[in-house]
Amino acid sequence: MSDVNLYDILRRPIFTEKSVRLAKKYNQYTFEVAPYANKPLIKEAVEKIFNVKVKKVHVMNVPAKRKRDWRTYRWVIRRPGYKKAIVTLEEGYRLDIFEGVQE
Repeated sequence: MSDVNLYDILRRPIFTEKSVRLAKKYNQYTFEVAPYANKPLIKEAVEKIFNVKVKKVHVMNVPAKRKRDWRTYRWVIRRPGYKKAIVTLEEGYRLDIFEGVQE
């Protein structure tokens, strides 16, 4: 897939309590990915960018959410949806970007 820039596939890492727990316990790392990304593209991007071996990739679409503004009852804010990938690495591989994060 030479026509796709691998750095455009991985948008940002997701740091939540659950994602940090998954990283420590199961060696799984969570990323927001581009909407057009599929499992082989995500696997290739993670392997080449971080120099690791990927065992498995799970992909899901996180739906958009509506939220009320705290100042008034009537205002509704819509947060956009995004695509998320949970990447499981082979034994012995770790990602340094998740190492300093506490639960």
